[in-house]
Amino acid sequence: MDQVIIINAIRNVSNQKIMRYLVVAIVILCVSNCKTEEKPTPKPMKSKIVVAHRGASGYLPEHTMEAKAMAYAMQPDYIEQDLVLSKDSVPVVIHDIHLDEVTNVAEKFPDRKREDGRYYVIDFTFEEIQQLQVYERFNHENGKQFYPNRFPKGKGNFRLHSLQQEIELIQGLNSSTGNDIGIYPEIKNPEFHHKEGKDIAKITLSILAEYGYTSKSDKCIFQCFDAKELERIRKELKSELFLIQLIEFPEETKQLAYFATYADGIGPWYKQIVDKKVDGKWQFTSLVNDAHDLDLKVHTYTLRADQLGEFSSFEENIKILLFEAKVDGCFSDFPDQVVRFLEKQ
Repeated sequence: MDQVIIINAIRNVSNQKIMRYLVVAIVILCVSNCKTEEKPTPKPMKSKIVVAHRGASGYLPEHTMEAKAMAYAMQPDYIEQDLVLSKDSVPVVIHDIHLDEVTNVAEKFPDRKREDGRYYVIDFTFEEIQQLQVYERFNHENGKQFYPNRFPKGKGNFRLHSLQQEIELIQGLNSSTGNDIGIYPEIKNPEFHHKEGKDIAKITLSILAEYGYTSKSDKCIFQCFDAKELERIRKELKSELFLIQLIEFPEETKQLAYFATYADGIGPWYKQIVDKKVDGKWQFTSLVNDAHDLDLKVHTYTLRADQLGEFSSFEENIKILLFEAKVDGCFSDFPDQVVRFLEKQ
């Protein structure tokens, strides 16, 4: 039984059985890839790395423990953790500073929204947050699911969790299987946290250090969109972790020399790399070459098999970015498909 069969089985079973199949998936894949008598030595960073974007988020609600367990079974190089602080300063694994696009917070705590009508992670204790049901991502204004063909909204019994809980899951599986899958945390909106009186960078780095992530040789890559904060992490907070400067806006692609003074790589949107087709052949911007000239790695986001955009297939999407554009790694909601593609090369 391979990963495709397992995933299809999970899609077709009832919600009551989903965890049983996830456990079976992990056992099958780990047993098939691990020796029983001796554990393999950790691998060096590969030329092409695969990051499970918010876990196996193409198959299960993003940033849930179930999505992370399933992602682990798919054998990516890293699993991503987006982080936002709770009221009691616990780093919660969630993509946004808001709760109302992935949980039932509006039903559970209807009187806790702010004047803008939104529900903020930072206004709830971690104990309160763990009372919420987590759903497949939806629009908070109309309730419609963002990706209609993914896990059905409102089904299952999913919860939010902390950075510590996820690290213990991944490290525990590394210990029991002999694999060496890393973590790829991102602190969300540090400026917002500073305005709320919280230092998310310092809190997160302290927790990472407690679990043994302190240097570039550790299996941890730290990312952030806020250049000022990431520079602070390197220079003021003295972090020696592998740092990735995420890039969102076009003008940021002109700041590579500055990024290279503190970061080890960049994380651009793939559309900042792929330009256009001319006579049937893809053309690329100079971003990857410019970054490599400065010894910066390039990890692009986000490859989605159910959102191909200008590509004719997911395999074309992977091939164009990882081999023709020569990026060093990618984030994907479907890490199993990227891993399988790379194994064929």
